[in-house]
Amino acid sequence: MRTFFRITFPLALVNFLNQASRAVMAVIGPLLALEFSLSASDLGLLSAVLFAAYGLSQLPVGLALDMFGARRVQTVLSLTAGLGFLTCALAEDVILLGIGRFVTGIGISAGLMAMLKANTQWFPRTRVAAMTGSGVFVGALGGMVATLPMQALIPLTGWRGGFFIFAGLAVLVALWIWISVSDAPPGYVRPPRRRLVQEIRAFGPIFAHPYFRRFVPAILSLTAMNFVYQGLWAGPWLRDVAGLDDGARGLVLFIYASGSAAGSLLTGQAASHFQARGASPLLIPCLALGALLTIQGLLIFAPPSGVPALGLIWFCFAMAASAGPCGYAAVGQRFGPELAGRVATAINGSMLVMVFLTQIAIGAILDLWPRAAHGGWNATGYGWAMGLTFGIQGAFVLWALRGQRLVGARA
Repeated sequence: MRTFFRITFPLALVNFLNQASRAVMAVIGPLLALEFSLSASDLGLLSAVLFAAYGLSQLPVGLALDMFGARRVQTVLSLTAGLGFLTCALAEDVILLGIGRFVTGIGISAGLMAMLKANTQWFPRTRVAAMTGSGVFVGALGGMVATLPMQALIPLTGWRGGFFIFAGLAVLVALWIWISVSDAPPGYVRPPRRRLVQEIRAFGPIFAHPYFRRFVPAILSLTAMNFVYQGLWAGPWLRDVAGLDDGARGLVLFIYASGSAAGSLLTGQAASHFQARGASPLLIPCLALGALLTIQGLLIFAPPSGVPALGLIWFCFAMAASAGPCGYAAVGQRFGPELAGRVATAINGSMLVMVFLTQIAIGAILDLWPRAAHGGWNATGYGWAMGLTFGIQGAFVLWALRGQRLVGARA
């Protein structure tokens, strides 16, 4: 636990900022759409800008983590995130807001990856999933802060006040990481530094590895669904399909974020528990994939009504989707610790490409129907949009099952 609080916890705080910056759009997105006269496609693009920067940063960040360590990389990136939050807080038009979101995306780009890199170095492999899940739990609290607390803050400071607070937190986190985190445990022998071109070429065998190609699409779809819905579209769905007002919507989004936090902790612990007893490290992600497909089917064909039922189903959605990092850890075990940063960012970068395209695609689908009088979008469009995400994830699962049982693949 001492190592966790000295190494993992400070790095997890960047993931706190990561999740807060994503979840906040589900709360303030409808406000931005009205203030800046945005269509669904515009709003989807504004949200996706963060993921574009996040995705473009992944491979360079993974290389930097392996070459320079989590301490230096995350200190710089946390300060970058603070600059992005500050830009959003001061933005007077949607262009500057988009620039702020882009800079923020760069700053939060190693939130999970740096933690995975450090955990791979500091903990036995059977404990990596548990420690990572605990760190993701800390990060998921950022998603909770961006819901009800943000909703309560808006009448007092407007949506800009939250961005000012996040900017200050980013600076404090950078200072904490610089003081507390060590780049490697005692006795760790860092591989000899190679030329930059050789280091970059290491990505080739990662993407070409049969295990990576078969299982990563299904694994990354778990995290992608969380990014797509918690990051934006769950909030408008609750308004336009479920008919909830601002207060009720904030409560359900808080419950959603709670499910993400609880799931991060429990799925990580469960994955390590079963792996230590000989089970596949992909067991928990496999079960989560089945659960998430089932939940999406319910939301498409039989969406519940009322805050308790809606809170429960979105809580379960978040619980299932939070198993993604367990899959990241499982894939990482196929490669050496010296490649941990690049493996994690190769997965995450691929996932963010999916999120970027899906965010925009959902907005385009919603714009096929006339906009409602209250400024929202047609409920029928949401059914087709969620059908898209269901179909994508189902196709990835079928690809993983092709010729081999998912739970039978051992790392």
